[in-house]
Amino acid sequence: MTIVGVISDTHGLVRPEALEYLAGSDIIIHAGDIGSDVVIRNLQAVCPVVAIRGNIDKGSFGGQFPETEVVEVGGKLIYMIHNIDEIDLDPAAAGFDVVVYGHSHMPKSETREGVLYFNPGSAGPRRFKLPVALGKLHIGDSEIIHETHVIA
Repeated sequence: MTIVGVISDTHGLVRPEALEYLAGSDIIIHAGDIGSDVVIRNLQAVCPVVAIRGNIDKGSFGGQFPETEVVEVGGKLIYMIHNIDEIDLDPAAAGFDVVVYGHSHMPKSETREGVLYFNPGSAGPRRFKLPVALGKLHIGDSEIIHETHVIA
């Protein structure tokens, strides 16, 4: 199995607990609202990172990241977008296996038309009474297992 660490909405903060949880990942994907280069550097110390920009990632910092990205892991296609409400394609028709998104700060997973929609939640500063969370995808030849990890 290939392990994909999934993180979003860090808003400039990478908690030591998040780095500890992501250790052992083969790749990390960040679903936007990164907040600073420090976040990317800390994640890259764990393993390779693919990141997209979120609504707070502005200017030259945000411009270095695409709005969406497609990642192939273990023969499975992952479509990344920050705000799921802005998706402008049909993931099932496009052949995607997973859609990873953020923005809402609320962990969520559901399968629709054979596609896993996975929001790891927010791993950055606590917002309202929402949990501080991130996740992983375990990708095998015939299955994708997802997990959400609540830090606080």
